[in-house]
Formats: sequence, structure tokens, C-alpha cells
Amino acid sequence: MPKSVHQFFTASQAGDADAWADSFAETATFHDPVGTDPLEGREAIRAFIKSVIPNFDPFLGLTPLEAHTVGNFVAVSWRGAAVSLDGKPTNWSGINVYEIDENGLIAEAKAYFNSAVFAAQL
Repeated sequence: MPKSVHQFFTASQAGDADAWADSFAETATFHDPVGTDPLEGREAIRAFIKSVIPNFDPFLGLTPLEAHTVGNFVAVSWRGAAVSLDGKPTNWSGINVYEIDENGLIAEAKAYFNSAVFAAQL
């Protein structure tokens, strides 16, 4: 798994919004999930992550299960876990597809998961 993709997951598990966002290139695009308006640029991605993490206690993050790399593309299956502020456990899973730029950072990430399943648990 490329270093930036590994950082994406370890930073999510640590709840470190800055390190998580820093896995992306300055001009990256993040579709979270695919089908919604994409986040454009590292600072928009950082702001989004910082808006999500405080809604959970704890936010346990995303755990990669399996990764497949072909050239500068990586597909990773993962599971996510968190506990809502009112104590409800939340679990979800998906597959992310990353494109890595020439500097080794994430240029584009596409998250495939069912956001309705995630929301229903809250």
C-alpha cells in the first residue's frame, strides 16, 4: 500500500484530521461517498474531516482489510467504526479507490459505501 494511503487509514484511526488531510495532494478530489458532490482541495477535505470527527466519542476510524495496487491506482476494502455522542455503536464498510500523484500523495479518492446504512445507525 502506498505511504499516503497507509497514512489515510492510520490517521483516521488516530482521529488526526490534519495527518488524514495531509495524505492528499493540495489539489486533490475526494468523493465521500461517490455520488455526492466531491470535496475539492486539501483544505476542503481537512475542513470536512474536522467536522465529522467531533460527532463521535470515540471515532475509531477506518481499518484496511485488503489492498490491490495497479500502477498509480489502489483499491482498498475497509471497515469503519465509531461510537456516537449518545453511545450508539456505528459500523460501516466500503471500498476506496485512490489515484496517487507523482509526489506519492492522493490525487483523487473515491469512497464506495452505503451512507444510508451509516446514517440509519445514528
